Amino acid sequence: MIYVDGLTKWFGDLEALHEVTFHVAPGEIVGLLGPNGAGKSTTIKCLTGFLQSDEGTITVDGLDVLAQPRVVQARVGYLPENTPLYPEMSVQAYLKMIAELREVAEADQRELLSEAIRATGVEQRLTQPIGQLSKGFRQRVGLAQAILHRPRLLILDEPTIGLDPTQVVEIRNLIKSLASHSTILFSSHILSEVEAICDRVIILINGEVKADARLQELAQTTDATLVLQEEVDEAEKALGALNGVRQVQPLRTTEGYSGFRIVGAEDFDLCPAIFDLVCRQDWPLRELRRDVRTLETVFNELATDA
Repeated sequence: MIYVDGLTKWFGDLEALHEVTFHVAPGEIVGLLGPNGAGKSTTIKCLTGFLQSDEGTITVDGLDVLAQPRVVQARVGYLPENTPLYPEMSVQAYLKMIAELREVAEADQRELLSEAIRATGVEQRLTQPIGQLSKGFRQRVGLAQAILHRPRLLILDEPTIGLDPTQVVEIRNLIKSLASHSTILFSSHILSEVEAICDRVIILINGEVKADARLQELAQTTDATLVLQEEVDEAEKALGALNGVRQVQPLRTTEGYSGFRIVGAEDFDLCPAIFDLVCRQDWPLRELRRDVRTLETVFNELATDA
């Protein structure tokens, strides 16, 4: 659905994007992450045809964005972080206007408008001026305009901003349901939201792709944590001598127990060897587990290394 290869964009002497390359298959929900200034908004604007790239290739649904921007835009639904709403218009009039701007056939407008209105829960606000709505409901109206033409590609920039916890869950479920007929590119600073919604993440740092993987792959680590009921003098040295161990870091649990974080080589599960050592030495085992990294941990590691 999305094919980006070697995307490069300059603003004067500033290289905002450097040879950005990624592909998104139909039906995927992909998170686009990065700190402020990383190039997320520039990437989105190039994808939607609002900016022209200086180098590289971008296709959406098999169409070249530079060669056929209007055709591509007709297949894309876009919710920017600051949705361009008209405060003096009613919700109903605004969505009707968007349907006409989208050139939705008159015969299809009633069905598609009703579908978008129900999906975003704005039925009780149709006659109300947008300027009188809460921030959360304005966000819902913005999402309604993005999905009313059943886009092949849906690009969402901070879609849950300003929503209360109940609304966040509702919008999260809606986004997941939209994947049945739309590919979704989802940008957010709330990493827990990305973990809850996305199948895969692309992390931009300083205009370059630093990670592109499924969440399950990013969470995997070879590191292990061992906690013992009591201190064992020779434990650190014995753990360090195991095959595949790169480092042993002593730690103390909140309950006061003695433990170690064992850092392993890539693609090497340390737990079986550690468990065998514990059994042979008859150490008082309390806990042994393979560590799991959160998206926040991965993100911070990449940002720190940049």
